[in-house]
Amino acid sequence: MSQTTPLRQQYLDIKRGYPGAILFFRLGDFYETFDDDAEVAARELDLVLTSRPVARDQRIPMAGVPYHAVDTYIARLIEKGYHVAVCEQVTEPNGRGLVEREVTRVVTPGTVIEPELLAENKPNYVMAIYPIGEPGRWSKAGIAYADISTGEFAATQLESDNAAILVVEELARLNPREVIMPADWVERGVTLPDGIPLTPIADWRFESAYATNMLTGHFGVKTLDGFGLGDLPYAVCAAGATLHYLHETQRGKLAQITTLRPYSTASFMVLDQFTRRNLELTETIRSRQSKGSLLGILDRTITGMGARLLRTWISQPLLDLRRLNARLDAVEALTSNEALRAELRELLRLVSDVERLTNRLLVSKAGPRDLLALGQTLGAVAPIRQLIEPLAQLSAISERLDPCDHIREQIEQAIPEDAPAVIKESIGIIRPGYSQELDDILAATKDAREWIANLEPKEKERTGIPTLKVGFNRVFGYYIEVSRGQSSRVPEDYIRKQTLVNAERYITPELKEYETLVLNAEEQILAVEKRIFEELCQAFCESADRLLNTARALAHLDVFLSLAEVAVREGYSRPTLTEDDLLIIKDGRHPVVEQMLEDGGRYIPNDTRFDTMSRVHIITGPNMSGKSTYIRQVAIITLMAQIGSFVPADEATIGMVDRIFARIGAQDEIHAGYSTFMVEMVETARLLSGSSHRSLLILDEVGRGTSTYDGLAIARAVIEYIHNHPRLNCRTLFATHYHELTELPNILPRARNFNVGVSEQGDEIVFLHKVLPGGADRSYGVHVAQLAGMPRPVVERARELLKQLESGGHNFESPAQKRKKENPGQLRMFDDSPNPALTALRSLKVDDLSPIEALTKLYELKRLSEE
Repeated sequence: MSQTTPLRQQYLDIKRGYPGAILFFRLGDFYETFDDDAEVAARELDLVLTSRPVARDQRIPMAGVPYHAVDTYIARLIEKGYHVAVCEQVTEPNGRGLVEREVTRVVTPGTVIEPELLAENKPNYVMAIYPIGEPGRWSKAGIAYADISTGEFAATQLESDNAAILVVEELARLNPREVIMPADWVERGVTLPDGIPLTPIADWRFESAYATNMLTGHFGVKTLDGFGLGDLPYAVCAAGATLHYLHETQRGKLAQITTLRPYSTASFMVLDQFTRRNLELTETIRSRQSKGSLLGILDRTITGMGARLLRTWISQPLLDLRRLNARLDAVEALTSNEALRAELRELLRLVSDVERLTNRLLVSKAGPRDLLALGQTLGAVAPIRQLIEPLAQLSAISERLDPCDHIREQIEQAIPEDAPAVIKESIGIIRPGYSQELDDILAATKDAREWIANLEPKEKERTGIPTLKVGFNRVFGYYIEVSRGQSSRVPEDYIRKQTLVNAERYITPELKEYETLVLNAEEQILAVEKRIFEELCQAFCESADRLLNTARALAHLDVFLSLAEVAVREGYSRPTLTEDDLLIIKDGRHPVVEQMLEDGGRYIPNDTRFDTMSRVHIITGPNMSGKSTYIRQVAIITLMAQIGSFVPADEATIGMVDRIFARIGAQDEIHAGYSTFMVEMVETARLLSGSSHRSLLILDEVGRGTSTYDGLAIARAVIEYIHNHPRLNCRTLFATHYHELTELPNILPRARNFNVGVSEQGDEIVFLHKVLPGGADRSYGVHVAQLAGMPRPVVERARELLKQLESGGHNFESPAQKRKKENPGQLRMFDDSPNPALTALRSLKVDDLSPIEALTKLYELKRLSEE
């Protein structure tokens, strides 16, 4: 049997503790991967796959990356959803036995803390889900999420007939980088949307007793009552499991997690994943980039903290009128003073990401340049506070801004402006004059350094060798190098140390004496500098709460400035928010579409009015006329108002909306076995079951994915349900090509017809993009086909067939179709036979009608009796 080498055994012992991660094993200047890990790394990182002998006649796969570039490679693996365990050498090589090694961090998509691996403008959440119930039917769920780069930690408990839907909505809102769940649930086949990495952990980590002990132990408390989680037991389970996972990956370094915040989803507007996608709030459907989304329009932030906060606001619009008006007040105060905005934005350019920087301080990951950035930021705080103090609308921000002068002054005194980014083997991270101990060491070696610095010109003059050089390397220390052609002129006191191809290297006893002084001093200097730096960081950690409060105040100011800048530049106005269910917009515009118009193009604004007697707007008009843009703009204007932004309209009165449902377009979900029509029906079903009287519904072409009669029947039934159901009767925009639905306002008293205007000029049409009262009487589909570049013969033939259809001459129908037309088996949607009310009343099966159906029939009979 082959004998395993000690190094191989060390690797196997360490790897055994991290079976689910790719182990980066430090060997000198490289991190190596072995076995299956090497094959994965070579494939995913485009590395050369080599091999290494581990015993007689036995080799194993191996692939490595340079230590100085490791973060780049780790980032690529994390982006693909892998976990990476980083194993470091924790003792120095001494030539006697193995170097000790241990895993110092486990990097997963949701537990990244290194700036190089983080997106500056997005939070980096790891989220725990603890389901209660049966697969596909959860009655409750505990949710917790954390961002260890900022210290954010929150939890909630969701309860409903199907809590899984609420969990999916939270997944859409938070967009976590990683989700953890009990292993048993993962084994049952739980899947997540959008390819979010799912990590199973042992079920017992979610148990109440263990979770409670984890939380109380971490926060140093005896009870969790002070966190407001007393009636949220499953939230506690999820939070405890999250904390356990963070301890495992961060090797216990969690000083940045200082509190746990309970939250309720009832405090902000509900937006499901389909609505977020359809309205393109933070990214576009096609490119998945923020450019072209609402976020891309509103984001003029300067700091990473502000960018993350704005994204959060867009993802969770508020329902609190007081907080929203406070935000609007702050934006309004900044819109009226252009010079102030310009000054503040210039000062914010000096501000670094103090939120993440402070948390790196807390976990001992900060470097010298981090402190320089912190000092520069704090230097900008006092002038920022001075500028905004006169504005009462920004008083909450100015009160939280703390310049922490003692920290800024210490950084200025201690850290030189040219300090290295990280502390490794280089000295010079502490200014001369800051530490007497350090200055004494430098003074003691000053003569030795000067002697070595002057040695080369002195020896050139003494020996007459013009090519003589004094150099240094880690193996031989300082040496004198002479080219081989000049070696005959070397003095007798030179001692040969190394022979090269074209040169010889020498030392002298005197050079070695000074070398010993210098190298010993450098070790001392490095040790003292590291200690002083760590002491500084530790002292600054005591002010972490003050720094974080300042960071969050700066983030809020950045967002307000961004919203104000956009409002002024684009001509937005302040909305009026109310608690009733009005929705009145005068000359509203779509904020993204108006930015994308070609040069010279002018966006046509439109009005919208919902009141107690106008609840369902049926909007007809041809394709490309702007129906979808119009209904989207109403939803986006409403959402913008409820994040505290000015809106693209001349005036807007927004009655608070508890949720927006946007059913616009559809995509096949073949992986789930869903056709386009099935996806459409699933989304519509969620819309009807989850809405309330305060909701805003946006529906586009419901029913178009099936046959005409089926689609028309479904579309009408949906409108009737929304109009008549006592829980609903909510503000609804229903865009459709079914012109038969324009008869509904004659039946349903709170329904109204609108159409998008078209101007006909012979065979040509011009889209006016203006929403007008009344229903459209034509679809103009043939004209749109012509505009789309359809071949001319196809367009002409379509015109001929359309004339035949409109005149009733269906001479292209098959005999079977003609027979079916003569004896139709399909009921007509709107009956116009003689004595319609009496005929309809006699045919009613009263006992079979639901209350909503009965109400609809009453409206129909009333209409028929008036004809």
